[in-house]
Amino acid sequence: MNLNNNSPDSCSSWGEITYGVPQGSILGPLLFLLYINDLPQITNDNSKTILYADDTSLIIANPNPTNFENNINKIFHDINKWFDTNLLSLNLDKTHYMQFVNKNSSPIDLNIRHEDKKMANTCTTKFLGLTLENMLSWKTHIGTIVPKLSSATFAIRTVTPFLSQDSLKMIYYSYFHSIMTYRIIFWGNSHYSNTIFRLQKKIIRIIVGLRNRDSCREHFKKLKILPLQSQYILSLLLFMDSNRSYFKENLDIHNINTRTKSSLHQPLANSTTYQKGAYYYGIKVFNKPAFTNKGPVYK
Repeated sequence: MNLNNNSPDSCSSWGEITYGVPQGSILGPLLFLLYINDLPQITNDNSKTILYADDTSLIIANPNPTNFENNINKIFHDINKWFDTNLLSLNLDKTHYMQFVNKNSSPIDLNIRHEDKKMANTCTTKFLGLTLENMLSWKTHIGTIVPKLSSATFAIRTVTPFLSQDSLKMIYYSYFHSIMTYRIIFWGNSHYSNTIFRLQKKIIRIIVGLRNRDSCREHFKKLKILPLQSQYILSLLLFMDSNRSYFKENLDIHNINTRTKSSLHQPLANSTTYQKGAYYYGIKVFNKPAFTNKGPVYK
């Protein structure tokens, strides 16, 4: 490392790295990704590995409880072996597992151990800025962003007497809209999102100077700001349009010449949680007559 080109004694001496990746360097994150790049190859077909920087997540699914637990322990054993081979160690204090369930099912009592320590079970976890729950109700995630949106609302109320409406809109998009729309395709269909919509209406009333009980429907149009549900549908359609390769058309499933042959194929689902998800509900919205199969048409 060279600290000062003008001094001959400013260069650090060379050192040998026997394992791992040096921290604090510009190439450190890239070298670390290369270092763990083969980790997903050790898992079997019943699991999916998700790597993001130094965070690693495993998704394991099996309808049979016995096979489910066997798969978990087998995969965890293979991962520990990979860690030992690559001279890495697993920090069990930062490692936990979460079982996704619905109201008609109950979690399985699992015994996942590492060096005589049992891995902790959790009902909520942070994942790329989202707070996931084991029932995917999004109540906890919405509860974490409500204080942030309330602070943005208070800030706009404070500066309203001193700024123009255009300036208030800029603050709205910077401090409120950016938080409200983050990953909205996942939680925007939850009934807990009504709390966010009430805050959005409150901030619109503040910007235009309305009373608490006044209707703000027409002011959304005048300000050219989408209400929460409209923003959710727009974000969902943009996601569908940019990820068409992940979805099949009815023609890919059957050769029957129907009016919906070019529509996206809607999978069968009995779970309400799945039906409210981005994949299923996105297909449902995308297939509506107001949108073409080439992409959304905004009227």
